[in-house]
Amino acid sequence: MKTTKRRALERAGWRTGSADEFLGLKAEETTLVTMRLSLAEKLRGRRTKLGLSQTDLATRLGSSQSRVAKMEAGEADVSLDLLVRAMLNTGASAREVAHAIAAA
Repeated sequence: MKTTKRRALERAGWRTGSADEFLGLKAEETTLVTMRLSLAEKLRGRRTKLGLSQTDLATRLGSSQSRVAKMEAGEADVSLDLLVRAMLNTGASAREVAHAIAAA
């Protein structure tokens, strides 16, 4: 958020902060969320770069299109294991997966 906007909101009586402050997340929870979102973003990028639809990727994973959509959205009910498996299925190397996680 831009500093000017934040200051204007605070002058109007609003409180500002980060999502993790708002949700009361611990440091390790914030890191897990960030890792999940980073993997989800990289998965979506790899899928589109390969010209695969969500349905195509789902077929390759033995899953459903809606599950792939949840993976790409970084939803909490998708395991990190499934995100990593999907990345590897798209041809990502272990190093690329590690880089996506480390970017968190």
